[in-house]
Amino acid sequence: MSSIEQLSEKLKKMIYYAIATKKPWKYTQSVELIVAFRGINPKQPEFRFRDVVILPKGLGKDVKICVVADGDMARQAKEAGAYKVITKDEVSRIDKKTAKKIAQECDWVLVRADLMGIAGRVLGPALGPRGKAPIPVPPNANISDFIKQYRNATRLFTKDQPFVACKIGSESMSIEDLTENAITVLNYIENKVKRPLLQFSKIYVKTTSGPAIEVV
Repeated sequence: MSSIEQLSEKLKKMIYYAIATKKPWKYTQSVELIVAFRGINPKQPEFRFRDVVILPKGLGKDVKICVVADGDMARQAKEAGAYKVITKDEVSRIDKKTAKKIAQECDWVLVRADLMGIAGRVLGPALGPRGKAPIPVPPNANISDFIKQYRNATRLFTKDQPFVACKIGSESMSIEDLTENAITVLNYIENKVKRPLLQFSKIYVKTTSGPAIEVV
């Protein structure tokens, strides 16, 4: 068992505590994981995160996937339940206001690779600042599989800061499922930085409204 997996019981306790002590907002809150690095240069490539991690237990909420595609891929995306499907002709007519609305509404924007140029030009300025850069999809890919995958995905994103944070689920999920998601993310980070995570970092969990609770 890895040192990360040995954190399982401690993670369970701290996730439970974070949820139990949250402020009683009227909506279902997210549960977040924070890894703060010590004694490192956040500009080093291994500590710069623009990464996607697939969570084994999902996020416990509806994830809105937008697809930019034509033809069969557009049809398949609609059949797979994509929140919004935009064709090449439609994306070319999108103005700045509509682009911002799409960026606000959609959690992920999947774009058929040959349409990345126009999608990036039209939607990129609205998506980029929100950390939602379009995801290219090969023209011959099964878009249904991509949609299913990204419904269970979380985004790791840093801006030259010595920490990385992401959502690992929602308060409505079981503590066991949230813990499994957290361990998946921690293992991913440790594999990327190629050194034992517990030797140079602090790990925290929190809810949307709550303070960061130290795990280790």
